[in-house]
Amino acid sequence: MVARLRPALILGLLLPACPGDKDDSGGDSTTASTTAGSSGDASTSTAPTTTVDPTTDPGSTGGSTTGAPALEPLPPLADPVPLTDEVLRVPTHPRDMDKLFDPRIPAELAKGLADGYGDIELMPGEPVLPRTLDDSPPPKPGPAPKLLARFVHLADTQLSDDESPARLANFDAAASGAFRPEEGHLCRMLNAAVRTVNRIHQDTPVDFVLLGGDNTDNSQSNELDWFLGILDGAPQVECDSAEDNDIVPGPDNDQKDPFGPVALDVPWRWVTGNHDVLRQGTWPQMQFMKEPTGTSATGGTRDYSMPGSPIITGTVLADPARAFVNEADQLKRVADAGDGHGITAAALDLGRAVYTFDVEGSPLRIFVLSSAAATGSSTGLIRQADIDAVIEPTLQTAAADNKLVIVTSHHRSVSLNNGVEPGLGVGMEFADALTPDEWVDYLGTHDHVILHLAAHSHTMHADPRSPVGGHAYWEVASPALADFPHELRLLEVWDQDNGSLTIRTVAFDFVADDDPIADAGRTMGVLDFTSFWEGDGRGPEPTDRNVELWIAKP
Repeated sequence: MVARLRPALILGLLLPACPGDKDDSGGDSTTASTTAGSSGDASTSTAPTTTVDPTTDPGSTGGSTTGAPALEPLPPLADPVPLTDEVLRVPTHPRDMDKLFDPRIPAELAKGLADGYGDIELMPGEPVLPRTLDDSPPPKPGPAPKLLARFVHLADTQLSDDESPARLANFDAAASGAFRPEEGHLCRMLNAAVRTVNRIHQDTPVDFVLLGGDNTDNSQSNELDWFLGILDGAPQVECDSAEDNDIVPGPDNDQKDPFGPVALDVPWRWVTGNHDVLRQGTWPQMQFMKEPTGTSATGGTRDYSMPGSPIITGTVLADPARAFVNEADQLKRVADAGDGHGITAAALDLGRAVYTFDVEGSPLRIFVLSSAAATGSSTGLIRQADIDAVIEPTLQTAAADNKLVIVTSHHRSVSLNNGVEPGLGVGMEFADALTPDEWVDYLGTHDHVILHLAAHSHTMHADPRSPVGGHAYWEVASPALADFPHELRLLEVWDQDNGSLTIRTVAFDFVADDDPIADAGRTMGVLDFTSFWEGDGRGPEPTDRNVELWIAKP
């Protein structure tokens, strides 16, 4: 054991809020199994809620940073970042399979934290394990191995407007991820992740950050604003909506205060997930267009004007900034931000995040593929029509250009379906939708595809894919920043100078030095896991986490 850490200060958990009197100048984790109908009727919930009818001036809104002064970001991290092959953050409290308390209830959350459910200890790291597609011993490296690319995979941030009337927090018992005790802290946790990546880049240069999708949680315009502002470095970001909340009086000391984002020092590339384009990651936006900008919260949302920010239903303040944004408009905004973040003119014409980019000075080409279905369902959708029109021509062009291809999408192969949500019937069935096996068999026809990199399950995986009669390749899934263990993956692709390539991937935690708000969010995320309200994102085995994956060079 290296050290035992008590939970960080849980800012504002039970403190009274002071609205209108602030000085702020300076899983598979989806809602797939939600049983809520189109109205999100809270009557089926077992979670205690408060029904409110606020009388606060509806003209007072939070979250806007238009014309706001720049706030000073946190300084760069002073020390190198330990990866999980060096140090592990391990919860000290055993998991309560009986769910002894409900973290949606402020008093029970506070007691769980006091009882150590958020505590961790620092332990020796896990080694990087070599693996081959057929489990044979790996060959010895050649005399001059060469690094082809080093990049970070940042997946499932689920940046959430947890005050939106479109939330379904009362259904978390049926749908893991409908509520997270740390959801209000996710902006600061993302900012801490950015700061961490920047330090890694300082010590071992990183070529780019590749998103994993589900960058936002409820496909809302304000969530996208916050996400872009944090990664690109807006003058300030305030992850607050409608009423301007100040949970702990004073500037920059609670999760609803504006802060100066750090901004990534390396390029980043956009990938679309189901939560980026669907209401709560499952329902088509068109059926609920007035819901996020309305005043009726039926499925349960947070009220930060009340002590402990409980879940409430009833009438809430409206905020037009909460409007849904579809994928086409989303891509326009991403393309107009920073360096465009990979979005090409062809992707804008298609209205979907489908594009490629090359890693300079290497034979690698990254093929970004949108697998989210705008027609509904949290599951992934890849159609034969997509293959015929875009995917096959793209892969053939890569082969003609002698490129090694990394295909990346939000969904893993096992998360693909026919367009209809299992158990709910939400979505639209497509007769030409590929099954998981059909997708694997298809990629197996292209021997220059070395990796399918995905996310969605909020769990780490590293699986060989060996289609019958086809080319074997690797499929890797990354954990969610939003959920335990709140980690990212660092990936390196090497030419081993012996006829083989390796894909080395090691997970790492974000560092929250000088940021008690981000640290408090992670502490509550640990509690969400130990209280058995959230799953284990670390993956089934050590062979899913820190690994060196060998594959023959085409």
